[in-house]
Amino acid sequence: MKKDLHPTEYRPVVFQDLNDKTTFVTRSTVKTEETITIDGATYPLVKVHISSSSHPFYTGQEKLVDIEGRVDKFKARREAAAKASEARKKSAGKKIADAKAKQEKEAEKEKAKTEK
Repeated sequence: MKKDLHPTEYRPVVFQDLNDKTTFVTRSTVKTEETITIDGATYPLVKVHISSSSHPFYTGQEKLVDIEGRVDKFKARREAAAKASEARKKSAGKKIADAKAKQEKEAEKEKAKTEK
């Protein structure tokens, strides 16, 4: 095993869940500038967005993360892609029609020049 690979500066640190303000005191090497006082002792404070006290897997409660589900989002993307594809086809068709009309006009001009 490699020597001096793992940190050795473990100390008590408080992790606070921002969802429900639950606090956990554990040992860690994390660096932080914030502190909190619990039971008369001052500890470094680390704020986390989710922990076992607020995570749906541990609490057994489902939380609605977003309004639309994954299937609805997929269907919306597919419809948007189909509309964009149709718009590109129309645009390409219009460009082809314009090019044909331009060629026909040039052919008529050439024909009129040769007839004179």
